[in-house]
Amino acid sequence: MIKASTPTGPKPAGRGAARRSELFEALVALLTEEGFVHFTLDDLAARLRCSKRTLYGLAGSKEQLVRAVVVHFFRGATERVDAALAAESDPAARLAAYLHAVAAELGPLSPRFFDDVAGFEPAAEVYERNTRAAAGRVEQLIDEGVAAGVFRDVHVAFAADVITSVMVRIQQRRVTAATGLRDAEAYAQLSELLLRGLTR
Repeated sequence: MIKASTPTGPKPAGRGAARRSELFEALVALLTEEGFVHFTLDDLAARLRCSKRTLYGLAGSKEQLVRAVVVHFFRGATERVDAALAAESDPAARLAAYLHAVAAELGPLSPRFFDDVAGFEPAAEVYERNTRAAAGRVEQLIDEGVAAGVFRDVHVAFAADVITSVMVRIQQRRVTAATGLRDAEAYAQLSELLLRGLTR
């Protein structure tokens, strides 16, 4: 997971800043729980008890609002996952902590939200970019473990390619379609397979 360079929401200043930030957080909570395709701006304004004009103060359109929500979520998730990783020093524990933290971040998100993200290209691009960055981090963690003698002497680039393929399949909802596993559950299973296969 990476920190997206795109702004994650409003950058309020002065009067009303707290209210705008509060509204954006409420929007993030609503869309990640219920999805977004079925909502109109009128619906969102009603659910958030604000005016459409207020929503336009957060972003210029529903599409921009949705992308801002997805970027905001992944930026926050990245910070929390990195914190979990920094708390560990053993290579095996670091790999486990990373994948478990990713699973924990994705766990609360609804299947409808993931389906909507997959069907909306700007949001899907953000998820895919974060997925590939996460795969790169996993490759780095495996490389560290092999160098430290904690993991088997596997071909790191090959292992990373396999892992990336699985992570992209998760992101594209193909694992859910094939197995019924939610994204968080799939990451937990991937973690189990990796650790059992890599640890000496």
